[in-house]
Amino acid sequence: MLKNRIITTIWAVPLISVIIWFGEPYFTIAMAAVGLLAALEFYRLSKDTKAQALSLFGIIWTILFIVIRNPGVVTSLAPYINPESLIPAAITLGMFFSLTLLLARREKNGAFLDWSWTFAEILYLGWFLGYFVALRGLDGGRNWVFLAILATFGSDSTAYFVGKACGKRKLAPTISPAKTWEGTIGGLLGAAAVSLLFLIPTPLKLTAYLNWWQLILMGLFISAFGQVGDLVESLFKRNTGAKDSGNIFPGHGGMLDRTDSMVFAVIFVYYVVVLFKLF
Repeated sequence: MLKNRIITTIWAVPLISVIIWFGEPYFTIAMAAVGLLAALEFYRLSKDTKAQALSLFGIIWTILFIVIRNPGVVTSLAPYINPESLIPAAITLGMFFSLTLLLARREKNGAFLDWSWTFAEILYLGWFLGYFVALRGLDGGRNWVFLAILATFGSDSTAYFVGKACGKRKLAPTISPAKTWEGTIGGLLGAAAVSLLFLIPTPLKLTAYLNWWQLILMGLFISAFGQVGDLVESLFKRNTGAKDSGNIFPGHGGMLDRTDSMVFAVIFVYYVVVLFKLF
């Protein structure tokens, strides 16, 4: 398993880095593909709960939520519609059309449970993954995306190895029995260490916005949010009886397994950048 994790990391990290670096339209296309694969995994797992979600509708709306966070798409639509109404309209129309589709279903029992699974996926994946695109679209967004993703990689990797080596105290045994407090602390320190790399004078440096202790703080929070995201996805898998969401990444699991922590981390970074005007 360790060998598979290393091999997957060797090819995945450079590929992700190239896509982030060159930006649009490649980044939005890549995130839409991630949303598609993750949605397929989500709906496949939801079937184990006997739910019959509106999967095709959910996948379409997931991709829509990701694409409309692209500033270029918003700008191109500006002459025809009010950009400020785009996201509220997508949410409202998504709820309206999905609820209307329930009326056409032959099986009416459990209809609203199926609808809840449908919209849970749209919000959990479409809405959340859209923050990747929104963050990359900001001025200097490339560097902030790199910070969020690399610090999360550092957190996940350090937590894994520290937990394997000396993990004894269970963090959340009813949700994810393998996670330990020792691994959690290792993840926090790993993310903080990776964040300090953004002090180095390279095209990725963030010293115009943050000093060394602020970068350490960002790393700690990125790790904390990422680990919460990991636990949320573990809770979802426990509710569906699955160990991994898929096997698209040997040694790592499925697309949901790879995006769970990064999504929460990116949302945190996005709001720090926007609220404190760090762009």
